[in-house]
Amino acid sequence: MSTGPSVDPTIPEHLPIAAAEPTPAAELPRLTPPLLASTERAVGEVLQLDRAADTVLRGFFRANERLGRRDRGIIAETVFDVLRNRRRYGHQAQSMRGSLPRRLTWLSFVLRFGEGMLPALRPDAEDEAALRRSLASDPGGMPQAIRLSLPDWLHAELLAQAVADGEPVPHAAVERLGQSLLAPAPLDLRVNLLKTDRESLRASLAADGVEAEPMASCDTALRVRGKPAIDRLASFERGEFEVQDLGSQRLVDFAAPRRGQTVIDFCAGAGGKTLAIAAAMRSSGQVYACDVSTARLQRLKPRLARSGATSVQPFGLDSEHDPKLRRLAGRADLVLVDAPCSGTGTLRRNPELKWRMLPEAVDELNGRQTAILGAAARLVKRGGALVYATCSLLARENEAVAATFAQAHPGFSDPVFLRIRPDLDESDGFFAVRWVRRE
Repeated sequence: MSTGPSVDPTIPEHLPIAAAEPTPAAELPRLTPPLLASTERAVGEVLQLDRAADTVLRGFFRANERLGRRDRGIIAETVFDVLRNRRRYGHQAQSMRGSLPRRLTWLSFVLRFGEGMLPALRPDAEDEAALRRSLASDPGGMPQAIRLSLPDWLHAELLAQAVADGEPVPHAAVERLGQSLLAPAPLDLRVNLLKTDRESLRASLAADGVEAEPMASCDTALRVRGKPAIDRLASFERGEFEVQDLGSQRLVDFAAPRRGQTVIDFCAGAGGKTLAIAAAMRSSGQVYACDVSTARLQRLKPRLARSGATSVQPFGLDSEHDPKLRRLAGRADLVLVDAPCSGTGTLRRNPELKWRMLPEAVDELNGRQTAILGAAARLVKRGGALVYATCSLLARENEAVAATFAQAHPGFSDPVFLRIRPDLDESDGFFAVRWVRRE
């Protein structure tokens, strides 16, 4: 019952996927031969796709501790760019020589920064010609799935959904969504209302040289310009903010926790939404942070201490049928089920997921999602609310699961939906549905 892919906000990954204009020489990254070699090695390790990209990078940086912050940033940005564009770059790299990590790394530098990177790469005549051809080529001539770097199964599913949604030009809708998934994710903060308010935090950040703009769609959200070292700020140590995507914050608003309630975060993971719920409730009532992953709940503890929230109780489970849940049956004013899912709404932040996830794995997730939601429903009291959410773009994890639940549970009200998309809402993609248990 973990909440899906983890996100490490300390790894910068914010450069554009391609430079619209040639990058001025003064703004080109200083790419030395040792740094280029390190970048190629890091890309090679991440392309094994045996672990989450941020996990691989943390291990790589620990093993190469002499790398400075600037060099780590260049490596991380290149790794994430390669993962986002892996299929397109692989298509364009076919005429180049050398290992796949080297070819993809070189393409990433050249397609982001232009031909000004060629002297640092020092390609031979054949590879230089191939890189220049890639610079001059029109991606519009590629098949859409290759241009958008989507696996065929995911491209087909998104296209079928666009047709089912009545999009007048389905391929254009997929193009808009796919291009948004190739863009790096912004850095969003959630203001901890237990410690400060948005304008006070914004002023504090500005005093430390960090620019942050309030987001109109959520009263607790600030979007930071660039990727500063926010974990080194005094305001972070004081617990005045958490890193949390705008869409995730909007999901908590949609769940609508209230002061004095008993709330169960049924798939709490590392507790990002748990902490947001506790702050919205001003630490009144009781918030149970449930998860089957002890490791994830352990990651909640230092965040909880920093936040100042006093109403949160971590609650480890063996499964959604853990006997310990019996004492909570029928007691909750609100149960949030942020279900395990494909994570396709977070591909800007976790681009390796599209290469690790298989369609049959989504089928397996559907069974878990339905079972977890059914178990969570038993905890809701009469008049209480049940919220099912995913960070998925796929209808079979979203509307289909909601429809199955509604058919099997007539004791809940008609659903109210929330849909958030990267191309329309400037955040990760989320789906949520809210029911109320009838009196």
